[in-house]
Amino acid sequence: MTNKILKIGHRGAKGHLAENTLESIKKGMDIGVDGIEIDIHRCASGELVVFHDFTLNRVTDGEGEISAHTLNNLKKVKVKGRYQIPTLSQVLAFIDNKCLLNIELKGRDTVKEACRLIDFFVEKKGWSYDNIIVSSFQFNLLEEVYNINKNIPIGVLTNTHLDEAVAFAKRVEAVSIHPNYTMLTPENVLELQREYKVIAYTVNNLKPIERMIEYGVDGIISDYPDRI
Repeated sequence: MTNKILKIGHRGAKGHLAENTLESIKKGMDIGVDGIEIDIHRCASGELVVFHDFTLNRVTDGEGEISAHTLNNLKKVKVKGRYQIPTLSQVLAFIDNKCLLNIELKGRDTVKEACRLIDFFVEKKGWSYDNIIVSSFQFNLLEEVYNINKNIPIGVLTNTHLDEAVAFAKRVEAVSIHPNYTMLTPENVLELQREYKVIAYTVNNLKPIERMIEYGVDGIISDYPDRI
């Protein structure tokens, strides 16, 4: 463990620009993040797209489930009136191993293609597994990742039971636990750090950020990574 706390931009730099877009990711990298966190779904034509919600309604001019749309249709949709929904492949090419990428598995049927793309970018495009974390609240998806490629680092997300997250993390040889920051105390951070990195999410306000720094977490995911 190092004393440096990883500064990770949530969905790019969500507090500054439309979430999960290349522009938001660029903003995070311009700020000087150590990592970018994104979410992925599988669309109807099979590609993995970078998007948080299961439906288009909240942040785009489209509607309906993202999994029901082909990539061609999704490329016509505008996020916040002007931005495009990127693919995971585009994001991997854009970041180009310059910082950590935390890929959160959201939708169904995301695992095989995510593992294939990660492996391709490591083998052919100069990425390092050390700069990848695949995370999810859905333990079955992480178990599938582990069974397909044990080289891919796994992060276990939790907002309820730390004990369950740790028990599962052991099974899949996870590298990190990603708790909701409100679950953390100085004591349980130290306990978790015996075996895992502790990456707290989503920490936006200055007082909680200061508290996480005092607790000595390994990383902070924030909409405003420039505040860390």
